[in-house]
Amino acid sequence: MSVLVAFSVSPMGTGEGVSEAVAEAVRVVRESGLPNHTDAMFTVIEGDTWEQVMTVVHRAVEAVAARAPRVSTVIKVDWREGVSDALTHKVQAVERHLQSSD
Repeated sequence: MSVLVAFSVSPMGTGEGVSEAVAEAVRVVRESGLPNHTDAMFTVIEGDTWEQVMTVVHRAVEAVAARAPRVSTVIKVDWREGVSDALTHKVQAVERHLQSSD
């Protein structure tokens, strides 16, 4: 099974700069040991079970909450049986289509 979660955690009530608090959330994700990727808008994390991934998301939200009076979180989940390494394979599938159209 693959549970692929894209999420964004934003501190609120701390002013315009949020990178320091967001870095704490990313640190939690990276320390989890689960496959992950962070870009300008979201962090994507992959695990074998819902509980495994959502525990890390919860800890990331708590890390931001320790630095802010309010936290906004956006979560998107792709939960699929019989799949592994979706974090890599989904991107590779798109890249194959792009290369075949050249």
